[in-house]
Amino acid sequence: MTKYIFVTGGVTSSLGKGIISASLAKLLQARGYSVTIQKFDPYINIDPGTLNPYEHGECYVTEDGAETDLDLGHYERFLNVSTSQANNVTTGRIYQNVINKERQGEYLGKTVQVVPHITDEIKRNMRLLGETGKYDIVITELGGTVGDIESLPFIEAVRQFKWEEGAHNAIVIHLTLIPYLAAAGELKTKPTQHSVKALLEYGIQPDILVCRSEHHISLEIKKKIALFCNVNVNAVIESLDASTIYDVPLLMMKEQLDKTVLSKLKLAQRNEPDMEKWKEFLGRLKNPTSEVKIGLVGKYVELPDAYKSIIESFVHAGSKNECKVKVEYIHSESIYPENAKERLAHLDGVLVAPGFGSRGIEGKIDTIQYVRENNVPFFGICLGMQCAVIEFGRNVLGLNGANTTEIDEETVHPVINMMEDQKGITAKGGTMRLGSYPCDLKKGTKAFAAYGKTHITERHRHRYEFNNAYLKQYEEAGMTASGTNPETSLVEIVELKNHPFFVGGQFHPELKSTVANPHPLFVKFVAAAMEFAKKKKK
Repeated sequence: MTKYIFVTGGVTSSLGKGIISASLAKLLQARGYSVTIQKFDPYINIDPGTLNPYEHGECYVTEDGAETDLDLGHYERFLNVSTSQANNVTTGRIYQNVINKERQGEYLGKTVQVVPHITDEIKRNMRLLGETGKYDIVITELGGTVGDIESLPFIEAVRQFKWEEGAHNAIVIHLTLIPYLAAAGELKTKPTQHSVKALLEYGIQPDILVCRSEHHISLEIKKKIALFCNVNVNAVIESLDASTIYDVPLLMMKEQLDKTVLSKLKLAQRNEPDMEKWKEFLGRLKNPTSEVKIGLVGKYVELPDAYKSIIESFVHAGSKNECKVKVEYIHSESIYPENAKERLAHLDGVLVAPGFGSRGIEGKIDTIQYVRENNVPFFGICLGMQCAVIEFGRNVLGLNGANTTEIDEETVHPVINMMEDQKGITAKGGTMRLGSYPCDLKKGTKAFAAYGKTHITERHRHRYEFNNAYLKQYEEAGMTASGTNPETSLVEIVELKNHPFFVGGQFHPELKSTVANPHPLFVKFVAAAMEFAKKKKK
């Protein structure tokens, strides 16, 4: 029988529910349990696909093409297990499902209400993954903060769910804050007490409290929290700020969070968690033998969460290469032909990031011209790859005005064009080429050298593609299509023959990089940057 863990947050947002959920899941997985994590978000968008990255960070895409919350990226990076459409549910999706049922007459004339109809739909979604029979434990993270109006139906659904499943089959972990008041020189428990009180008013008694703090929480304070919040002292878990998110599983293991959870769920503790490979990864991460500086050129750089998976992919690839990757964020609107050298010359590699729309695209093209002409290692992702195609067309092939039809519908040289099956679509969200697609690699190319095999799959999120009408011209001039889709012949990877590392992917490789399996293209890119840095020193 599947057991369920719910993770709620109190006092303030951004305490790290996703990291705590992923860390707990990692420890349970390391003990031999099959675990998955799902995220329930209280906003009314159907999914984050239509959200501005400034609003919500990056939109994470799963193998089956679901546009999801960036926390699912943490789940996959920690667990090395794919998530799916069922792992991320929003208020919008819940209401849409209920309204569709009402229109189809499923409620047979009943008045449709938040309780029981909305809460029943939430509970149905909470059970979906558990009912597959694949998982021993399902962890459900509830977005938002206890007390928010929009999260009330989710909290009520958890109350009902706990009651229906029974005390040892569903537990609640409440993540809260113990602030340090410098003026008083002490930690304050009152915000946590109030947060738990709010949960109790909704009928939920948390089983475990995870307390975020900048300072060590003494046994005396733990006892005080336990007394006021009706939990055992050993169920008050300290969560100190860590130097990297990848420290958190080990910190939680030290606090015995996994043991406490297993005892609450009446599950066997089995063996101690096998975290040796994780420790090796951390050892390499914290003791690098070299350092490179890589420029991330994009248009959402004010909010690093917009590129979360890319940053984490650099962490994984850096550890693999025993190299510290220092990422420098560069706004693409700030780069012109006149200042490209000044802005980019000190870098050991440049990644041109994905994005949508015309803003900042010329800066990306100018960046690519500089790195191509100066043999700086280059990696382009999605729009970054398309910009590399445009730049090569304009400056090498002499295709004046070459562009993508996303920016210029009337361009005389549409080297990047909309896919045929996308041309009639006007709806937003979930209408792009989304999810995992196959790709065949040519032997003898940089892409093949990275992957070490001829057939791969990668995740996509786009509407525009390389225009194959120009392929022969490009290949004759030295830009190779080293990866193509076997079914449609669409170009997936382009690279330059006479360049130390110049690779662009139409897909999003960052979405598949995990601690256990750093993405090969990132690993090779970091290695090329290390080589470039060495040559610069000579």
